Amino acid sequence: MERTRDRARRRPGARGHSRFTALLATLALAVSGVVASALPAEAADSELAVNGGFEAGLTGWSCTGGSGSAVTTPVRSGTSALRATPSGGDNARCTQTVTVQPNSAYTLSGWVQGGYAYLGVSGTGTTDGYAWTPSAPSWQKLSTTFRTGATTTSITLYTHGWYGTAAYHADDISLFGPGGDPVRVPDAPTGLAAGTPSSTSVPLSWNPAARATEYHIYRGATRVASVNGTSTTVGGLTPETAYTFQVSAANSAGESAKSAVVNVNTPAGGTGGGLPPHALVGYLHSSFANGSGYTRMADVPDSWDVINLAFGEPTSVTSGDIRFSLCPVTECPNVESVADFKAAIKAKQAAGKKVLISIGGQNGQVQLATTAARDAFVTSVSRIIDEYGLDGLDIDFEGHSLSLNTGDTDFRAPTTPVIVNLISAVKSIKARYGRDFVLTMAPETFFVQLGYQFYGSGPWGGQDPRAGSYLPVIHALRDDLTLLHVQHYNSGPIMGLDNQYHSMGAANFHVALTDMLLTGFPVAGNQSRVFPALRPEQVAIGLPASTQAANGHTAPAEINRALDCLTKGTNCGSYRPRTTYPALRGLMTWSINWDRFNQWQFSRNFDAYIWS
Repeated sequence: MERTRDRARRRPGARGHSRFTALLATLALAVSGVVASALPAEAADSELAVNGGFEAGLTGWSCTGGSGSAVTTPVRSGTSALRATPSGGDNARCTQTVTVQPNSAYTLSGWVQGGYAYLGVSGTGTTDGYAWTPSAPSWQKLSTTFRTGATTTSITLYTHGWYGTAAYHADDISLFGPGGDPVRVPDAPTGLAAGTPSSTSVPLSWNPAARATEYHIYRGATRVASVNGTSTTVGGLTPETAYTFQVSAANSAGESAKSAVVNVNTPAGGTGGGLPPHALVGYLHSSFANGSGYTRMADVPDSWDVINLAFGEPTSVTSGDIRFSLCPVTECPNVESVADFKAAIKAKQAAGKKVLISIGGQNGQVQLATTAARDAFVTSVSRIIDEYGLDGLDIDFEGHSLSLNTGDTDFRAPTTPVIVNLISAVKSIKARYGRDFVLTMAPETFFVQLGYQFYGSGPWGGQDPRAGSYLPVIHALRDDLTLLHVQHYNSGPIMGLDNQYHSMGAANFHVALTDMLLTGFPVAGNQSRVFPALRPEQVAIGLPASTQAANGHTAPAEINRALDCLTKGTNCGSYRPRTTYPALRGLMTWSINWDRFNQWQFSRNFDAYIWS
């Protein structure tokens, strides 16, 4: 959008007018007998904006991506004003639909403060108008005038900021002109239908309802989503469970009656089993040594429920051919023999533990850009699983393993080969080993939660194409996924659903980022592309075991605060989750070796934590 300023226009000669001239004009009218009552009757002008001072919160307004809220400071008048926070993919647009008269003149005005701020109108049937300011350190008035078209009966007022800039505030928004017919509540939607459900989600669609500006989706008596279109996917469901769904229509006048009920039965899941209700996951440095030292499989304490062997790595970035071997004796003098390693795995499994091969890591870049690489991945990973008798697979792709091609903008239908081939490969491996096969993933925040703001190269290009690139993989495999444990370390600040940035090392960071996965979120702020919630038992929090292991170490007391807040709703900080998640699966750490180096502080704290 080109940003231009309206130039003030001054009528020639206006400066020479005086009160005396105006008086003469008035007298002339009186002498000629022209009076106001003789003019043709027109609809009376009045204030048409609803809740323009935001004294009733956001009533009458709708803001994209949850970007707006009513605040008590700063305000221009009254007790409330609008605060809206843009992101990289969302300009924090807040709208209100107003009924108007055709062929009529209107004046729109309002006051703004903060960063870039726009005030405008669309749908006029003529030339839409707007006013803007690049910065308003104090309250600044914006105004524009427009005329409606011959058939126009409603228009949309809007405010918005600019992508990735500071929050803006708006107050005392006014639309003055002849009023239209009163807005009526929409008709109830018809034709609600469910597509084929997965074990944890169901697609819903319905017919458009007259006068609707948004739709509310209900699971039983609980509203679970609101969308602008006529379809959505409801996630966070439980396998083998019966559900009922309804949808209602809404606009500024209110909410319609609910639609007829549609019944859905979710099928059985295939996410693997055998894990305790609250599990501890750890990575074991099996193929290399670092400052933490080598730990034999037999020496891993019983605290660990899932042991991820780090790492299987490719013979080249694009080969898809994955290899795994124990750390060389020259690097790890105390390494056990392959036979002893395999025997220790069997002993762990006999004790109820799961042992997985983890593919990737920091140095193991894997790009399945071709079907040949995909097939090599399936064959080579299966060979490792069979040789060591493993229980599953962990995908730990980092760096440049995953990125999105330009134009690949919908996480629900990816087209980028490295994404499509990875999904296909993992599905093939899962099908080979059956529903009890354990599948986990350990992406970084950049590839998951950052997707709330940015996805791929963005609508105009120029963004990092890796942003949010794990989302299509997680989404496509959600019915096969046992655990997602995003790495809450080595991360920059991440924006949560409160549209505030949260930083590593504190409980708020872990609560906010976990809540995103368990609530769902619009990808890049697009309300029509919502990443559905995962189930709590599919999610664990990834943390470094010590200050030496990674950036973003969290002290045990802060870990416990985060768990209290997420599972019990107690001990929360400034961020409160949408609900409590007592079934949250647990914690993951990098790594078992670093925990041993740190006198087992991480695992002992987990063992001592009281979950209920």
